[in-house]
Amino acid sequence: MQRTEPLSILGCEMCTQEAFRAQRSQLVGLLVSGSLEGFESVLDWLLSWEVLSWEDYEGLSLLGQPLSHLARRLLDTVWNKGAWGCEQLIAAVQEARAETPPPEQHGHWDPHSPHPARDLQCHRPAMVRRLYSHVEGVLDLARARGFISPYECDEIRLPILTSSQRARRLLDLATVKANGLAAFLLQHVRELPVPLTLSVQDAACKKYMSKLRTTVSAQSRFLSSYDGAENLCLEEIYTENVLEIRTEVGMAGPPPKSPATLGLEELFSTRSHRNEDADTVLVVGEAGSGKSTLLQRLHLLWAAGQDFQEFLFVFPFSCRQLQRVAKLLSVRTLLFEHCCWPDVGQQDVFQFLLDHPDRVLLTFDGFDEFRFRFTDQERHCSPTEPTSVQSLLFNLLQGNLLKNARKVLSSRPDAVSPLLRRYVRLELRLRGFSEAGIERFLRRRHREPGLADRLVRLLRAASTLHGLCQLPVFAWMVSRCHRELLLQGGGSPKTTTDLYLLILRHFLLHAALPGAAPRGLGPGLLRGRLPSLLHLGRLALWGLGTSCYVFSDGQLRAARVDGEDVSLGFLVRAKAAVPGGAPPLEFLHVTFQCFFAAFYLALSADVKPSSLRHLFSCRQSGGRPLARLLPTLCVRGSRRQEGSVEALLREAELHNLQMTAAFLAGLLSREHRGLLAECQASEKALLRRHACARRCLARSLHKHFHSIPPALPGEAKSMHALPGFVWLIRSLYEMQEERLAQRAVRGLNVGHLKLTFCGMGAAECAALAFVLRHLRRPVALQLDHNSVGDIGVEQLLPCLGVCKALYLRDNNISDRGLCKLVEHALRCEELQKLALFNNKLTDGCAKALATLLGSRQNFLALRLGNNHITAEGAQVLAQGLRANTSLQFLGFWGNEVGDKGAQALAEALGGHQSLRWLSLVGNSIGSVGAQALARMLEKNVALEELCLEENHLQDEGVCSLAEGLKRNSSLKVLKLSNNGVTYLGAEVLLQALEKNGTILEVWLRGNTFLPEEMEELSHRDSRLLL
Repeated sequence: MQRTEPLSILGCEMCTQEAFRAQRSQLVGLLVSGSLEGFESVLDWLLSWEVLSWEDYEGLSLLGQPLSHLARRLLDTVWNKGAWGCEQLIAAVQEARAETPPPEQHGHWDPHSPHPARDLQCHRPAMVRRLYSHVEGVLDLARARGFISPYECDEIRLPILTSSQRARRLLDLATVKANGLAAFLLQHVRELPVPLTLSVQDAACKKYMSKLRTTVSAQSRFLSSYDGAENLCLEEIYTENVLEIRTEVGMAGPPPKSPATLGLEELFSTRSHRNEDADTVLVVGEAGSGKSTLLQRLHLLWAAGQDFQEFLFVFPFSCRQLQRVAKLLSVRTLLFEHCCWPDVGQQDVFQFLLDHPDRVLLTFDGFDEFRFRFTDQERHCSPTEPTSVQSLLFNLLQGNLLKNARKVLSSRPDAVSPLLRRYVRLELRLRGFSEAGIERFLRRRHREPGLADRLVRLLRAASTLHGLCQLPVFAWMVSRCHRELLLQGGGSPKTTTDLYLLILRHFLLHAALPGAAPRGLGPGLLRGRLPSLLHLGRLALWGLGTSCYVFSDGQLRAARVDGEDVSLGFLVRAKAAVPGGAPPLEFLHVTFQCFFAAFYLALSADVKPSSLRHLFSCRQSGGRPLARLLPTLCVRGSRRQEGSVEALLREAELHNLQMTAAFLAGLLSREHRGLLAECQASEKALLRRHACARRCLARSLHKHFHSIPPALPGEAKSMHALPGFVWLIRSLYEMQEERLAQRAVRGLNVGHLKLTFCGMGAAECAALAFVLRHLRRPVALQLDHNSVGDIGVEQLLPCLGVCKALYLRDNNISDRGLCKLVEHALRCEELQKLALFNNKLTDGCAKALATLLGSRQNFLALRLGNNHITAEGAQVLAQGLRANTSLQFLGFWGNEVGDKGAQALAEALGGHQSLRWLSLVGNSIGSVGAQALARMLEKNVALEELCLEENHLQDEGVCSLAEGLKRNSSLKVLKLSNNGVTYLGAEVLLQALEKNGTILEVWLRGNTFLPEEMEELSHRDSRLLL
């Protein structure tokens, strides 16, 4: 079984049932942390020691049942057998987890025992080990002697069973058959050689492990995601991205903490599992966020022996390569022919992989580039029978093949369906670089004295470009074009299109005159390479329309791409999908493929302006029926020539289509139209393209806004952005047309704009501000669960003047971002509410917030829950509260203000005339803080709800609060759940309630009451909620 954190109970000679129950969840985790083989080994020991009866064993060895269910059933069964049974289970777990089995002596059992079935059971663990490598031969001999039938033999030889499971099936059969099979096994198995261990001792396996490590190391040592012309050592350049556990919202319980940030070494963390019976870890992130590089780093750490050593075998795969495989594949063919071939002992190696799947890791990079949509309809369970590549992948992810082998799947979020998420053990979100990560990357990339400093200063001065660099692919581009950026006299790139035109210039200059002085992307330079760029653009568009990202020689010739075009550097060599085949080519990154497709659409004479309508239609993600793809307002007629621009755009994946549309909007903007016009034979055609794109973009936005349902009576109209909204505003921003942005929001009349879980990074925030700043009426803007960060906060500042409320929950915002926000908010009278819980705020932001509260006497709500604010920050904030007369809601849950912080806040709020709701849940407040809050209740005449759950008030603190309640006339709800309160404290509360007719509810759930005490208290006063 796989090593896990040690349990204290495992080291004890004696195990009480109470200790057993207290560590039940850890025991379940221990039993399911390894493979099914480990669990079945535990059953072997328990059966041999007669802890389990035969009926118990049969109920716990059902194939197809989730391992977690079996583990819990085992614990229940053992619990019912008393303390002795619990002790025996702990001993069995220790035996099963032992690195080496106990020594066995020849003739340990009597081969002529009068009770062979009983002896088989007593020596079951040793029997399984002896039979492990000899099941086939023993089966043949038993069948030849008439002990088992051909049907029974076939049932034991099922391909889905491991060698250990086949041995157990044979022993189980011997237990129930009365024809001499048990006696035969008792005698024959004694003569079999004693195996040294079930771990890797076989020379073939060791040799294969060594070859696999060498192969994976060679493939992972250099950065392969970007520029193939430059060898970037991954060890030197790799910079940690922000990797977080993706959390579910809307679940019952206390407010969740912000998503846990993980290091790469915690990829197989045991916390926050979506489905503990699944094997797949899903890593989602936007294009260019560093998913491929993260997996490459994982492979390198394993191959170098630095991490992930719980896996003996790691098999890396690329989904864009796998989809090119046309022939049928089996698991064996996939591992050996498409990853690493064993030079000797292929069958022994493969059998070991099947027997020990928990020591195997498979990674699949780029599921969004796999053209087949996930389905669980086609079940395939045989590791030796071939099937289609999509069926093989889908059944591996479901666990129908190589169950208990770990799989890591990377993808853009839009490509992951709810059905696929059902088979995901843990979902992680890759946010890209933090602000500090951008700086670290540049310093590792440029070690020349002073160069990195200049680049960092340039980015800090150009916030829009700084925001783009949150995505590692853009940070690499800035790094690659550093000379152009530092030397150019004008402004830095503002849009994504600006940045790609900059790197286009860089590559063209490098191809033309290596070492030449940087100069602008003039029409001469572009015109001279226009045929090559159009060839690349045609290839890129064809690839997007056919979900092809790796191109063979024949496909290059069909697009008229020749050696001169390849020499520009935008196409690099990819790994051959077919062993021994010619290495194909791929674009530097999928974003480059989308850029070149957009370039072709903007400049090719073969593209009709009307074709661009297909780019800006509000189609939804999912399948590809024509009726779903295109709104009737943008399509006239359905007959299109196969392979035409219209057909390719219809078939392209939605996320690629959206990126292409944004690039096209940028290329057709006024800023770049002059440059392209120099290369275009007909300027009129270019203007027609611009007019069509502009018209369709405006129409799609108009349609989106009109899809908002009407507001309920008495409520403000609310808009939850549809999936295409972010893409539409990104395209609008790339086009940089103020008048179009004004027209887009002219008739928008909403009180609440919700953009949660929309992948909003700094670049998207810049686009959103570009559009929303033209709103005529203030709006509440909700951006919870995105990747805004400090840089994104800066990008939002231009639209802060039209925000009456701003919700930024779970956005990786630190003190620096909040201080920038407050500095601007002091001049924005409309902004009345801020929600910043689940971020990374500390005491460093308290002074800015105190200034905001003291200066703005129309400010209504401040929610700072689940951050890192202590008593020091609370004391500073209290100064602003004393000067404030308008605040109605103050949320401080999940911080660490303690007694001193609670005292400071209570003293500031004693005479506050407007505060209605105060939350100090989970702040380590004890009786001293409770005394201060009680004094506040005596003075305050406005507060209606006080939330103090998850603290340390105990009876002493509750008694103080009860005294405050006697003199309070405004409080309606008091929440005291989970505070260690006993019947004594509740009795004092009841006495206070007799004198307080205002309070409606007192929450006391989760405290230390006996059942009869709870019943009595609830009858004495129904306002006590127990």
